[in-house]
Amino acid sequence: MHKAALALGLLLAGVASAAEPRVEACAACHGASGRSEQPDVPSLAGQPADFIVIQMILFREGLRDVPVMNAAARGLADPEIEALAAHYTALPAGPSPDRRARDPVLAEAGRAASQAMRCAVCHLPSYAGRNQVPRLTGQREDFLARTLTEYRDGRRVGADTTMNGAVQGASDATIAALAHYLAQLD
Repeated sequence: MHKAALALGLLLAGVASAAEPRVEACAACHGASGRSEQPDVPSLAGQPADFIVIQMILFREGLRDVPVMNAAARGLADPEIEALAAHYTALPAGPSPDRRARDPVLAEAGRAASQAMRCAVCHLPSYAGRNQVPRLTGQREDFLARTLTEYRDGRRVGADTTMNGAVQGASDATIAALAHYLAQLD
């Protein structure tokens, strides 16, 4: 029994150390703390592990077309992806260092839009996400706005089409307000 536990520990340590060089490469865009400082690049800190794993597999398999991420994920084994997900899930979530000041009128419009669009049904009332559903709280505002627009316009499809339907018909102003509101939550 002791030998099996030791072997498992060594295997997991090997997987974690194999992911370390990848974490350094990821930090170049997503930030050392997992909080992105680059425009239009999502923060990963505090994201649900299942969400990260699914996205990385979609990138690796070419099912989600983001060239830089497709290249980064190419050749990653499932244990490496799982180690990366565990790393980012364990980091404390929070806003990007360059988050803009809260606009009370825009934030209220976003809060109202989130209620009308029933965002909390999948993303939870705290918008912390769960399982394969991403954390929205404190995410980069520019990233959220672009992503929501892509879902609305049919230029992005997730593992299913739920998000496409959720934002169908949303105006640019509604998307801007929603992105601002979610980015301001801690």
